[in-house]
Amino acid sequence: MKRSLVILATAVLVAGCSGGGESAPQEEGGAPQKVTLEWWHLSTADPLKTLWDKRAKEFMAANPHVTIKATVLENEAYKAKLTTITQSGKAPDIFATWGGGVLKQQIDAGLVKDISQDVADVLPNFTPASLSAYQVDGKTYGLPTDIGLVGFWYNKKLFKQAGIDEPPTTWSAFLEDVKKLKASGTIPIALAGKEKWPGHYYWAYLALRIGGLEALKQAETDHDFTKPDFIEAGRQVKALADLQPFQKGFLNAAYSSPDGQAALVSNGKAAMELMGQWAPATQNDAGKGLGDDLGFFKFPAVEGGKGSIDDAFGGGGGLAVGADAPKEAVEFVKFMTQMDKHSEAVEAGGVLPVLKGEESAVKDPNLKEVAESLASASGYQLYLDQAYPPAVGAQVNDSVAELFAGTKTPEQVGAEITEVAKSEG
Repeated sequence: MKRSLVILATAVLVAGCSGGGESAPQEEGGAPQKVTLEWWHLSTADPLKTLWDKRAKEFMAANPHVTIKATVLENEAYKAKLTTITQSGKAPDIFATWGGGVLKQQIDAGLVKDISQDVADVLPNFTPASLSAYQVDGKTYGLPTDIGLVGFWYNKKLFKQAGIDEPPTTWSAFLEDVKKLKASGTIPIALAGKEKWPGHYYWAYLALRIGGLEALKQAETDHDFTKPDFIEAGRQVKALADLQPFQKGFLNAAYSSPDGQAALVSNGKAAMELMGQWAPATQNDAGKGLGDDLGFFKFPAVEGGKGSIDDAFGGGGGLAVGADAPKEAVEFVKFMTQMDKHSEAVEAGGVLPVLKGEESAVKDPNLKEVAESLASASGYQLYLDQAYPPAVGAQVNDSVAELFAGTKTPEQVGAEITEVAKSEG
């Protein structure tokens, strides 16, 4: 992802998603009847691939009557598969979610369990920011496993070779640095144009910097993306695209494939990528890795914009429970988010703190910077393709992709998103 939760490795796609409804009666002798939990989640990169596998095995060892079967899919395939199964009126027992408008639609369809009472004893352990995406109308429908923000991950060595001493803090300086990188013979930016969601980060962040957090919040209500701030965001995306800063064939490039966005940065072929907090893990999994040459900087401020460079855009990941899942599904979600279990994932660099007091477990200097940026954020905006209803988010991704391709104007982008938003609203 979405930004990926980067979870368990063994992929087992099982027909039918329910683990058998509410817990079955006990067998003779008082032993619990066997339960199978279907767990759907994202991505395959370590450290979480190994850690989450370990967690599932630990839970099964402690609960011999439970079998956990995992379905793992990369971001776009996961979203498509989950959409298909939920449209059929089913949901996995446990599934990865980014919360927001997509989760709310699943809740409204009666597919997600209200776990408020089941997790009431552990809710005080979580930071409010990490919980917010999974709470609707005062009820809790999931627990967070990660939180973070999108920013630029860059190659310090390539920046220095291009004569750039410090990362840019303004959009105009960023565009100038793109020109310097290109002049030095380096691909300035890697972009997975085929997958579309990485491209929407640019338009969304520019709208946030130009219009401020209020503009994006207001659009959730009035469904109007034709206002000047949104059009200007599109113009600035076009200004960037006109510099031709991306790799050849970026419109057909994937994110985590061996020749994709993450690998280009990881292998030193591109100077930077705009991506979430999982970027270092994905880079290391897709390529050689940059080690100490990897740096991070916030999305620059736009001169004259209403937003602040400290306004954060991003999201995390959580685990929701299907409406018909047995009680063991909730127990597993709580198990995954226990302090000792979750902090191990934080210390390994796989996720950022969602529990109060986990901050000291962040060891990686770049992830520390992300965590500090989150701690000092003046506002927080969830990914637009998750904050808004699914159809609206999909249109944002599609329209911005066409803007990068040069087949749609900023005005057309705003009009297209508005049309879908009003029809959904």
